[in-house]
Amino acid sequence: MGSFGDCFPYWYIGDLPVFKRVVWIVLDSVGVGEMPDAAAYGDLGSDTLGNIARLRGLKLPNLCRLGLGNLKPIPELPAADHPEGSFGRCTLASPGKDTTTGHWEMVGIHLDKPFPLFPNGFPPEIIKPFEDRIGRSTLGNKAASGTEIITELGELHMETGSPIIYTSADSVFQVAAHEETIPLWELYRICEIARELLAGPYEVGRVIARPFEGEPGSFKRTSNRHDYAVPPPAGMLLDQLSDKGVPVYSVGKIFDVFVGHGIGEHVKTRSNAEGMAKTLTAMTEAPEGVIYVNLVDFDQLFGHRNDVEGYGAALEEFDAWLPTLEAALGPDDLVMLTADHGCDPTTPSTDHSREYTPLIAFGPKARHGVDLGLRATLSDMGQTIAENFGTSIVKGTSFLHELL
Repeated sequence: MGSFGDCFPYWYIGDLPVFKRVVWIVLDSVGVGEMPDAAAYGDLGSDTLGNIARLRGLKLPNLCRLGLGNLKPIPELPAADHPEGSFGRCTLASPGKDTTTGHWEMVGIHLDKPFPLFPNGFPPEIIKPFEDRIGRSTLGNKAASGTEIITELGELHMETGSPIIYTSADSVFQVAAHEETIPLWELYRICEIARELLAGPYEVGRVIARPFEGEPGSFKRTSNRHDYAVPPPAGMLLDQLSDKGVPVYSVGKIFDVFVGHGIGEHVKTRSNAEGMAKTLTAMTEAPEGVIYVNLVDFDQLFGHRNDVEGYGAALEEFDAWLPTLEAALGPDDLVMLTADHGCDPTTPSTDHSREYTPLIAFGPKARHGVDLGLRATLSDMGQTIAENFGTSIVKGTSFLHELL
């Protein structure tokens, strides 16, 4: 894989955009309170940020300085008298509460119905041809916590060589395998077969490879996860930017979520720390375009595991990094911080939660202290980026002029 600079010949041609570069960072699962229909999803009372702050306490001085505490009253996160960023909340207009739905909506894709769920496991018409194609029997085939199911079935998996199949309250087909029992290359091949078979009424949002390591009683998942998403419809924001010659770079799992569509250079990451470091690297080598980042530890390591302490520490780690990000900004940069859904670690559920997402926008020439209000859709962010670079997407209302 080359450096970010390798794809730099794709300059934006035409009138200069207001912001030459947009750094779009998704704090995966950092929701900011239940949506009105949360009860229908079993998420009444969910408030990822607020509940962590109340239960654990949070020290986020930089995010609060930028306006995080102005989104809604959270006593532990004081509102700034003069916020240095603009702030608001975004509504997930599409049904669902998963990674694909949230990220797709950001770029202008609204779903009419959620991706299918399989709370009772996958039917024989999927499992039988899947087993035939991979040449192995399977274990599990039920909804389960990823850490709990490898504790339950990991030893049997090592004895039999049968991969562990499980799902959750999200639209996912997950395949867990010990790296010494099924090597990574084969696990990835197995997931590619699953992605091919899961079509029509069985088209889940993502197939996920979930490798793990260790001995019985002390199994732990590794960082070699790989996502196989449904390809997005043509014409969404990233496609339009790419077609217009605006460089689009991705950091983290963004490339997997969009199956590479509309993305030029990309780097995978194994942690928030690596994601933050790779973001800075991208900024040194890519002076124009969009840098689209996903920091997944909040969700993957802490939200799904109901680890309140770990989630809070990860938020504080990101907050401490923000001045480094700000120091790297050029005069024509804009940063947008948001999330794709919630995953409240303080609730009994280990699944995603149906929540509003935060919106914080800042940059050297962006206006300070603008209350962007409650946005009707996550697509408002995509429409803002589209307008900035001289294109348009089907959904969303731009707030570009409110930042000027």
